[in-house]
Amino acid sequence: MKKIFAYIVCCVLTCPVVGQGAARPRVLLPAAPRVVLPPNAAPRVHYGAARLTAALKAAGVQRPVVLILRKGLPQEGFLIESKNGRVEVTASDASGLLYGCMELADTVAARKGLPAKIHVSDHPEMPFRATCIGLQKPTLLPGRGAYEYPYTPENFRWFYDRALWLRYLDSMANNRMNALCLWNGHPFASLVRVKAYPYAVEVPDSILEKNRALFKFLTAEADKRGIWVIQTFYNIIVSQPFAKANHLKTQDRNRHIIPLIADYTRKSIAAFVEQYPNTGLMFTLGEAMEGVGQDDIDWLTKTIIPGVLDGLHALGRTDLPPLVLRAHDTDAPADLRAALPLYAHLYTEAKFNGEALTTYTPRGSWAELHRTLSRMAPIQIENVHIMANLEPFRYGSADFIQRCVQAMHAVYGAKGLHLYPQASYWDWPYSADSVGGGAPAARLLEMDRDWIWYRAWARYAWNCHRDSAAETAYWSTLLGTRFGCGTDGGAAILAAYNASGIIAPELLRRVGITDGNRQTLTLGMFMDQLIDPNRFGLFSLLYESEAPPGESLAQYAARDWAHENHEGETPVSVADDVIRAGREAVEAIDRAAPAVTRQHPEFKRLSNDMRAYRALADFYADKIEAALHVLRYTYSGDLADLDSAVAPLTASVRAFDTLNDLTRGTYRYANSMQTAQRKIPIRGADGTYKTWAEMLPLYQMERERFIKNLDSLHTARTQKPPQVEPLRAAAVTVQGDTFTLAPGSRVFSDTNVVIQDLAVPLRGLRGVRLPFGGDTSVRFTSTRPVKVLVGYFVTHDKAFLQEPQLETDASANDFGQADIRLAGALLVPGLPVVNVHAFAYPAGTHTLSLGKGACLVLGFIDGDQVFSAYDAGLHSPGAVNVDWLFDK
Repeated sequence: MKKIFAYIVCCVLTCPVVGQGAARPRVLLPAAPRVVLPPNAAPRVHYGAARLTAALKAAGVQRPVVLILRKGLPQEGFLIESKNGRVEVTASDASGLLYGCMELADTVAARKGLPAKIHVSDHPEMPFRATCIGLQKPTLLPGRGAYEYPYTPENFRWFYDRALWLRYLDSMANNRMNALCLWNGHPFASLVRVKAYPYAVEVPDSILEKNRALFKFLTAEADKRGIWVIQTFYNIIVSQPFAKANHLKTQDRNRHIIPLIADYTRKSIAAFVEQYPNTGLMFTLGEAMEGVGQDDIDWLTKTIIPGVLDGLHALGRTDLPPLVLRAHDTDAPADLRAALPLYAHLYTEAKFNGEALTTYTPRGSWAELHRTLSRMAPIQIENVHIMANLEPFRYGSADFIQRCVQAMHAVYGAKGLHLYPQASYWDWPYSADSVGGGAPAARLLEMDRDWIWYRAWARYAWNCHRDSAAETAYWSTLLGTRFGCGTDGGAAILAAYNASGIIAPELLRRVGITDGNRQTLTLGMFMDQLIDPNRFGLFSLLYESEAPPGESLAQYAARDWAHENHEGETPVSVADDVIRAGREAVEAIDRAAPAVTRQHPEFKRLSNDMRAYRALADFYADKIEAALHVLRYTYSGDLADLDSAVAPLTASVRAFDTLNDLTRGTYRYANSMQTAQRKIPIRGADGTYKTWAEMLPLYQMERERFIKNLDSLHTARTQKPPQVEPLRAAAVTVQGDTFTLAPGSRVFSDTNVVIQDLAVPLRGLRGVRLPFGGDTSVRFTSTRPVKVLVGYFVTHDKAFLQEPQLETDASANDFGQADIRLAGALLVPGLPVVNVHAFAYPAGTHTLSLGKGACLVLGFIDGDQVFSAYDAGLHSPGAVNVDWLFDK
C-alpha cells in the first residue's frame, strides 16, 4: 500500500478585487512559485520556505520545490537534489529543512535561476553555534556591583526595539547560527515574580509585563529561525530588593551558601523555567562566589539543578533540556562528576583564548582542561570571549579565524562555538566608531560594522575544513561585491584583513600582562609594565597556554646577555612580524582603493583602521626595542645601554601620536568596559583614560622622566635608585593579636615561622597575627580613612589565599586591591615570597573578609598616604631595580 503524504502549499495568491458596478476584465497573472511543505511543518520550516519562495519569485522560477522530512540525515543536515522535474529538499529535522531552503535560496539568488540539475548535501560540524549579547553597560550603575543591570528601558532602550531584534535574528539565520546567549548577572528579578519572594522583583509591574511580552516575542521569533535563546546568570547574585529586605549584600565572593539565598535562587530558576519553557540556561559558578570548592558543587547540585527540575515538573515535562555550565573560576570536571548523575544533558563551555584572541595553537594546562571537558560532556563549547585586545579596530582575518576553529576541533575536541561581538560588547548594539560628527544619535550598529567577524566564525563553525584556495576566492568575491571593486579589489581587502589580523594576537601573547579585559592593548603599555610584568599581576596562563612556545622580554634579555640561543617566538620576532604586517595591510588596502565604487564611508573607515594597526605595531615594536636596552642594562650596568633606549622610546611616542591622529574624530573610545576593573595601561575608573588623546601625554611624560632620571645618573655618577621611606602607621583599633613587622617576628598564631627579611616601607607597621589557612577575617575601627596592607604568598598552591585576580573575580578591585603595591616585599623561610596589596576603607568599623587560604595582614596606613609601587626584589638578591627610572 502506497503511503499518501498530505502537503501544504506555500504560495503567493493574487485575486481580483470585485467591486460594485460593471464587471472588470480578468487579469491573468503568472503562477506563483510553489514550495510544498510537509504536514504540521514547524515555524522554522515556514520561515525557510518563505525565504525560498521570495528567491524563486525574484528569479522567475516556476519549478516546484518539495520539502521532505525523512530520517537518516545528520542533525541539521540537508540534501538538495533535482528529481522528476522538481527539486526536493530532504532533511531529518526542521532545522535541516530551514537550512536547505536557505541554501537553495542563496543558489537561486547567485545564479539568478535554478540549475537544471542540482545535487547538494551539507551539515554542520558543530551542533552548537551561538552568538552573544550582553545586557550590561560600560560603567557600573550607581549603588550596584558588577553584572547588576535590571532589564529596563532606562538601562537598555534597544532591548525593546522589536525591529532591531528581527534584523539581528535574520542576520543570525543568514549565518546559520542556532543559539543566542543573553548575558546578565541576575536576570530573574527582571523577568519573573517568585511567589515566595514577591518583593524581590527589581522592576515596576508595567516593566515586568513588558519584559515578559518582549521575551516571548524574542523566543518565538528566534525559534522561527532555528535559534535557541539562552539566558545566562552569575552565582551567587541576588536582586537588590531581596538583599535589602534580608540585610545582605547582592553579591559577596567570600560568603558561604546560606539556606535563604539558596531557596530564593532555586525558586527563581523554577519560576523562570516554568514561565519561559523554550529558553535555555547557562550559569557561571565562580566569580561571584568563591571559585573552586565544595560550595560550587553544592550550589550546582542542590540549588541550580533542583530549580530546573522543579520548573520542568510544574510544566509536566520529563525531558531534560540542555543546561550550559561555564568552566570559569570553578573546577568544572569536579562539577560535572557530581552533576551528570542528576542531569545528563549538561553542556560545558570554556574560553578559547581567555578574554582575547591570541593563538590558533593553544596548549598546556588550559588545553588539557578543554580536552577533559570534551571527553566528559555531551558538548563542549568554545567561547570566543570579550576580545579585549581587538577593541576597537575592525578585525576580519578569515585565515586566522579558520585556523582557530580548526584548533577547537583538533586540539580541544570541541563541538560548539559561543561567539562574542568583535568589539564594544559592553556598549552593544553600538560600535565605538564616531560618525556624524560625534552626535549622540549618530551611531553605527556593531552587527553591521562587524559583519565579516560573524560571517567568518559562523562559516567555519559550520565547516572549518574548506580548501584554502577556494576560501580565498570566496572571500575575494564577497568583499569585491560588497565594495564594488571586483574580485581583484576584494582580494586586496582580504589581504589587508589577513595581514592586520596577526598584529593584536601576537603582541598580546608575547608582551602583554593578561588575556583579560583589564588590559586594553590598543591603548599601549608603559615601560615598567613591559620590563617588570609580574608587578602588574602577570597572568601566566597567557604565556603558558594561549601562545606558542617562546620567550618573554625578560627571558630574551637574559639569554641575549648569556649568548644563548633563542627559542620559539620571541619579542624581537614579533616586533618584526607586526611591523611587516602593518605595512602590508596598508599597502593592500591602498591597492583596493581606486576600484571601490560602493560603501565609500565604510571603506574609508576600514582603510583608517589599517593605518591604525600599522601605527600600533610601530609603537609596540619601538617600545620592545627600548625595553630590551633597559633590561640589558640590568646585566651590564653600562649607562650606554640606557642611552640606547632613548631613540626607540622617542620613536614609540611619535607612533602613538600618529595613532592619536588617526583615532581623533573617528573613535569615541578604545575600550567598551570603562570601570575601575580596567588596569592596563592605566586605571580607567569613571570612564577616564579610554582614548588615545588621554594616553598620549602620559607616554610623553614617561619619556621625559626617563631622560631626566638618566641625566641624573650621568651627573651623579651613581647607579643607585632613590631611597624609600617607611610607611606611616594609622591609628586603628583591631580585634586580634597584633605584632610589629620586623625580622624575627612571628607571623602566624599557630606556627613558629618568622620574618626573615622585609622591604623598608613595611618596617615598624603593626600586623595582625592570624592562624595559617582557614578563612581570614579581621574587624577594625578607624576615625579616618585607612588602607589595609595584605600580604599574599606568590604561589598557585590552594593552601594559600590567591592574589586578587580580575580575570576570574569582578569584585577583585572593589577596595582598590587589584594592584600589587610592593612586589617581593617580605620573606618567611620555607614559604613563597610575599607581594603586598592595599585595601582602602573609609572611616568607621569594618570587617576585612578575605576568604580561605594563608595570607598576612601586614598593617594599616593612612588612607591619604601616597607611596609609589615598586619591586623590592627580596626574592632575587642582586637584581637591579630599574622601575624607578620611569617614575616621577
